[in-house]
Amino acid sequence: MNVITFNLYVVRHGQTYFNIYNRLQGWSNSPLTDKGIAGAEKTANKLADTHFSAAYCSDTTRAMHTAKIILDGNKASSVKEPTISNYLREEFYGYYEGNDMDQTWYVAGAPHGLPTFKDIVTKYSIGKAKDFLKEADPFHQAESNEEYWNRWDKGLDLIRNDENINDGDNVLLISHGNAVLSLVERFGEGKYDVRERPANGSLTKMEVSDDQIRVTDYNIQ
Repeated sequence: MNVITFNLYVVRHGQTYFNIYNRLQGWSNSPLTDKGIAGAEKTANKLADTHFSAAYCSDTTRAMHTAKIILDGNKASSVKEPTISNYLREEFYGYYEGNDMDQTWYVAGAPHGLPTFKDIVTKYSIGKAKDFLKEADPFHQAESNEEYWNRWDKGLDLIRNDENINDGDNVLLISHGNAVLSLVERFGEGKYDVRERPANGSLTKMEVSDDQIRVTDYNIQ
């Protein structure tokens, strides 16, 4: 059987109100700001002539709104609606959903002598940051790294098994900041700095096949 390889264009959603308030929004939601809408439109213009065989996004309104803007502005594809899946959501932050980002990562990392997200990732990994947050969550409902990837692997398989995708095709995925970082950490072969979040509306490119995924470019703005 021939192995199909396709290009996955991963776009972080446009800026939201929680983004400017520096709050974790995981499975929670806040609307796109005017700047977020304008940023999504800018990304749409960049991708207007790129033909997509399929499009995917999480079931969060910020991702769906961004997907609509990009697909509405696309001149090369017949795909006008994304496939929506909860497998492709951002990390679930449990008790800390909606909390201040810096305060939350302090609570998670300080018991380990690591008071910031960057400190945790520098010494360990984004995966370890997930585990520290689950440990700090009084309900222990925040996703561990294992729980997160059990879910996201189902999302990646959903895309891989799409019968509309052929060898060499382009596929659009509207995603989230930590999700993009997690993908780049796992599949970027250590080539990219994952201590800083990708910009809203930025593009990360990946090559996906049945047996391999690799990041080819990160945080294009």
